[in-house]
Amino acid sequence: MNNDTIYALSSGHGKSGVAVIRVSGNQLHDIFAQMVGKDEFTPRTTYFTNLRDTSNDLIDQVILIYFASPASFTGEDIIEIHSHGAPAVIRKIFEYLNTLGGRMAEPGEFSRRAFYNNKMDLADVDGLAALLDATTEQQRRYALHSLTGGDSQIYNTWRKQMIEISGYAAAILDYDADDLPKNIGDVVKNRTQILYNEISKSLSHNSAVRAIRGGFNIVLAGEPNVGKSSLFNYLAGANRAIVSDIPGTTRDVVSINLDIDGYLVNLSDTAGLRNGGDIIEQIGIEKTYQEIENANLIIRVFCSDTDIQPNENEIIVINKSDLLNKKTNQNAIYVSAKTGDGTINFMNAIRNKIHTLMDNTENALILNARTYTLLTDAATELQNALKLSGDNYDIFSEHVHRASDCIGKILGQITAADVMDATFGQLCLGK
Repeated sequence: MNNDTIYALSSGHGKSGVAVIRVSGNQLHDIFAQMVGKDEFTPRTTYFTNLRDTSNDLIDQVILIYFASPASFTGEDIIEIHSHGAPAVIRKIFEYLNTLGGRMAEPGEFSRRAFYNNKMDLADVDGLAALLDATTEQQRRYALHSLTGGDSQIYNTWRKQMIEISGYAAAILDYDADDLPKNIGDVVKNRTQILYNEISKSLSHNSAVRAIRGGFNIVLAGEPNVGKSSLFNYLAGANRAIVSDIPGTTRDVVSINLDIDGYLVNLSDTAGLRNGGDIIEQIGIEKTYQEIENANLIIRVFCSDTDIQPNENEIIVINKSDLLNKKTNQNAIYVSAKTGDGTINFMNAIRNKIHTLMDNTENALILNARTYTLLTDAATELQNALKLSGDNYDIFSEHVHRASDCIGKILGQITAADVMDATFGQLCLGK
């Protein structure tokens, strides 16, 4: 690990009332003493001072805090500088830190040092990345569960059990049956099956996990002139899509991000589905089918009564209800974007669909591409142990041991350079 003194702006970029600059290194006591003008000071105490450069010129009035190793984010000494947020002030402080031997941190370098100093594991880092990206309440809660060790606890429990199972399986070959617990072979296989079921369940939540982090995708689909754009504008709370009686008005995907009950929702209005139309409209229709394929929820819109029944991930909406004499489809929602009739039922149906998929996933594991692949590999190894090993407990033990290695890589207990770079590269400067 590089032991340079590093610094970065930890608060947001641009003009602000206050900026926070973080400095980390092995020996920052003397630097902090120079900044506050005192040889003796107390860690974790705020000091208001006139920060001056090496020529004794005033840089800014700042608040300084010293975090002594190992009681800090990185496990090294850390200095936090709370200055005014003017870009000129921040640049001048950076110049000053350069003269003291510091350098600008790379993205994720603070967290990388925290990892090397056993302050975080890679599951915690994934949680931190999710928290920094959080824009809704559910994203915040979900990420904090991982950041504060929720995911790590699950992974560590699984890995500990795998190591125990692997050890018991290997012992079957090395000890007499009388020296081992009764029915040890059945016990080992039962425990492995339970582990496999738990991991498979976590993997099955992946679509909901992706929807929490990336947004719940809702698509309005239907033929031209059924009122998709009017419903889109109602949900968006603004006239974002063009509404016209001319068929084929919507030729591209119009999207907006919404916050519904704390969940991030990606709502898309699409081109009307029909045969014919010009080349541009046909391209829009192709995009509609792509949006439908990637949707968590499809709202199929009609403007006349229909007996079509919704699939599990669909809501059937019959628009222009103010023009209908009869309402016969009990599994459809009748609305009028013009009068507002039925719109409350429409919103409640959307909320119910979101909660059906998303609720009870707050404690689900954060599964990005790296962790999903490793967890899938772990499940495969456990399955191989159960199905391919038979009564050969040497092979059984090896498969379970490989599964434990996969979990170890998720935590960073067994690492490779490319895994490390991918994990810390998702973080920003100052983290």
